[in-house]
Amino acid sequence: MGRGKYYGWWRRAGEGLEAAFYQENWAARIAYALKLQGGLHIDRRDFYLPLPEGFHCKLAFISDLHAGPLTDARLLEQAFATIADFAPDVILFGGDFVSLHARHMRHLRKPLGLLNPATPKFAVMGNHDLWLDDVYISNCLKDAGVRVLVNQNTRLPAPFDAISICCLDEPGVGMPDAEQTFAEASDVRLLLMHSPLGLKHVAGHDFQIAFCGHTHGGQIATPGGKPLVLPPGSGERRFARGLFALPDGRQLLTTQGIGMSDLPIRLFAPSEVHLCHLHSALDGVEH
Repeated sequence: MGRGKYYGWWRRAGEGLEAAFYQENWAARIAYALKLQGGLHIDRRDFYLPLPEGFHCKLAFISDLHAGPLTDARLLEQAFATIADFAPDVILFGGDFVSLHARHMRHLRKPLGLLNPATPKFAVMGNHDLWLDDVYISNCLKDAGVRVLVNQNTRLPAPFDAISICCLDEPGVGMPDAEQTFAEASDVRLLLMHSPLGLKHVAGHDFQIAFCGHTHGGQIATPGGKPLVLPPGSGERRFARGLFALPDGRQLLTTQGIGMSDLPIRLFAPSEVHLCHLHSALDGVEH
C-alpha cells in the first residue's frame, strides 16, 4: 500500500473484487471494440502569459491514464502517439497512472517509450497512485524520464526558464502544502495538481494556469456533457471539465483524462489530450 489516506477496508475489498472480475483486460477490449471507451479528443489551446516578447513553448498535458484492466492499451498508445507527434517542449502528467494494482505500470512502458527522451516531463501522483504503491510508481516513472514532484517546484530548462512548474501533492488523500509548492518559484507559475479540489489549498497564491484532472468529466455524462457522477475529492462540480477563469487573472484547465475506473466505459465524456501553446502576452491579445 501507498501513503494515501482514506483507503479503508471497503475500498480495498471493492477493488479486490474489481480486479478479480476484470482480470485479463477482457472488458476493456470488448468496450474498446464497441467504441464505448470514448475515443480521443484533442484539445488545443493558446495561452498568453507575462513572458518575454517572442516567447513560445509547446506544452502537452495528460492525466488519469488508469493503466490496468479497465483501460485498453490501444487508447493509451493513441494518446501518447498524439503527444509525440506534437513534439512538445514540456509534458505534464496529472496523476492516476494505474488502477487496482501498481504492477499495471507495465502497460505504460510502450506508450512512454513513444515520447522523446530529451523532453522534460513532470508529474504529480493521483489518489489511486497513493493508495497503491506510490514509491514503485514513482520509480517506474523515473526510469522513463518522468520527474515526480511532491509539494515542490522547478524551473524549466533554458530557453523556457522564465517558467516554474509547481506541483501540489494530491489534494484529497495526500499532504498538500502550498507554501512549499510555490517556495522561491519564478513569477510565471504553472500549477500541476491532481484534482480541482487543490484550489482550496492554493487560495492566496499566485499562478497563471493550473492543470488538473481526476474528474474524468464524470466518465458518464449527459449528451450535453454534464457529468452524472463525479468521484469523491473533485472539489466544486462547476470545475468538472474545461477551462475556467479564476480571480486575479488565473486560469484552471480540468481534463477529462484518458482512462477509466470502476467501469470500462465512457459516455459523452471522451478521453482528452491537451496540446497547448504558451505565448508572450506582448505578442497577441489573450483569448
